[in-house]
Amino acid sequence: MGRKVTVATCALNQWALDFEGNLQRILKSIEIAKHRGARYRLGPELEICGYGCWDHYHESDTLLHSLQVLAALLESPVTQDIICDVGMPVMHRNVRYNCRVIFLNRRILLIRPKMALANEGNYRELRWFTPWSRSRQTEEYFLPRMIQELTKQETVPFGDAVLATLDTCIGSEVCEELWTPRSPHVDMGLDGVEIFTNASGSHHVLRKAHARVDLVTMATTKNGGIYLLANQKGCDGDRLYYDGCAMIAMNGSIFAQGSQFSLDDVEVLTATLDLEDVRSYRAEISSRNLEASKVSPYPRVKVDFALSCHEDLLEPLSEPVEWKYHSPAEEISLGPACWLWDFLRRSQQAGFLLPLSGGVDSAATACLVYSMCRQVCEAVKDGNREVLADVRTIVDQPSYTPQDPRELCGRILTTCYMAGENSSRETCDRAKELAQQVGSHHLGLNIDPAVKAVVGIFSLVTGKSPLFAAHGGSSRENLALQNVQARVRMVVAYLFAQLSLWSRGARGGLLVLGSANVDESLLGYLTKYDCSSADINPIGGISKTDLKDFVQFCMESFQLPALQSILVAPPTAELEPLASGQVSQTDER
Repeated sequence: MGRKVTVATCALNQWALDFEGNLQRILKSIEIAKHRGARYRLGPELEICGYGCWDHYHESDTLLHSLQVLAALLESPVTQDIICDVGMPVMHRNVRYNCRVIFLNRRILLIRPKMALANEGNYRELRWFTPWSRSRQTEEYFLPRMIQELTKQETVPFGDAVLATLDTCIGSEVCEELWTPRSPHVDMGLDGVEIFTNASGSHHVLRKAHARVDLVTMATTKNGGIYLLANQKGCDGDRLYYDGCAMIAMNGSIFAQGSQFSLDDVEVLTATLDLEDVRSYRAEISSRNLEASKVSPYPRVKVDFALSCHEDLLEPLSEPVEWKYHSPAEEISLGPACWLWDFLRRSQQAGFLLPLSGGVDSAATACLVYSMCRQVCEAVKDGNREVLADVRTIVDQPSYTPQDPRELCGRILTTCYMAGENSSRETCDRAKELAQQVGSHHLGLNIDPAVKAVVGIFSLVTGKSPLFAAHGGSSRENLALQNVQARVRMVVAYLFAQLSLWSRGARGGLLVLGSANVDESLLGYLTKYDCSSADINPIGGISKTDLKDFVQFCMESFQLPALQSILVAPPTAELEPLASGQVSQTDER
């Protein structure tokens, strides 16, 4: 009698509203899962339309195109003989739900709506979806005709139920439901569910991987069972980076760990596990069994299919693994860098323009682009054909193959030091030295003529000439004169971003990178519409403390000695006059 099961979960880089691309990535993941012998495949939350559709969920087209993708999946020979668990929005009785659609051999087995919606921090699920609040209850869902024609079913169960296969029992919880105090896996496990699946749309936060792993291992330590977690990976079009960490766990141990950051669009994890290990683990916990005898049963959808085979005696089992965590500095070097890569290839621009001031923040942003170039070269070396095709499109050279991150950085990153009358020689030298070490195309220019011209317009109209405090001016004059310099830099940055490649005879434009850390934003310590106004700001969610650790890490790991002098220099905006050639204005003061 078979009892060994091979199950698959995955991390997919889905794009919001890229239905065609999303379909191909889903099919590829199912193909890989089947090739490895899996008979159940779990995918990320809302993978069909992409998680970050935001207010596009309100459009009926989003629901329609999701159904069209589902139809294509049901029809594909790739999805035969494997239970497929996909995520999409579904409207039931005029209410929109965030659902799992579970199907096998052209028949939908169950539609399981999400019961606890994420609605804090960056999450706004209650704006688009309604939670299913009827615990352990199902209703009939009338299938749209385009699906009926394929499945030959008129209605399917919709609600809070579990799947009973010939050899085991499978239950879903979706993303947030694992993070709530009364997670469904507790009662499902007590009711005999042996395999828990969790489809997530969980974005990167520093040090979050620990919480994720702890929740999954604790769920199966207390209750026994096999736990699969799938997640979105990459930037799907907004300011968030979804950080994979797909995993398979059993009885408190991890059996497969997916990457947290990588440039692979499709990553599939499989494990072969013995259901008897779950049964014997549970049988020994008498307190659990007393609880189990009192639990209300879940509706079961019977499935005439087994996850195990009859002859599996010689089938090798997966071994437990030790989860490998990244340090926070490594997380910063990888997460925002992967996000930058996704943003660059999707915006179809030719690279980045970064105003480089010689301070820690813009240096950190330069390091992120350099780290991105390192990862691109690494991925190409490992044979990632999609990354190679994307990089050739970006640099507009069909035969180009990147090998050296510095050389790639010279094509993709333009840095610019914009000196003013209050800039010091030191910051100029530090910026130039860092640019040489990361390999960026570096420009030096002086904004004084533009600043004088703008202030000159004011003086011409009013007959008044504002002065810095150091020259006897009031605080209002002092602030206005600082802000003019900062804002002129933003105007110049955008001009160079649009035309600097044109001036070099190359195609395309550049995305302007900002360098405002989270502390500056929280304190309001910035000039509105200065260089903090950019197309994207890769360090916008990182504190100064973590940034300094990251820059230290880059100095050592990427061999960038120029960062040493940047780290020890006191942070300054350099917008007030120098006192005998030295900086008189520091951020801390």
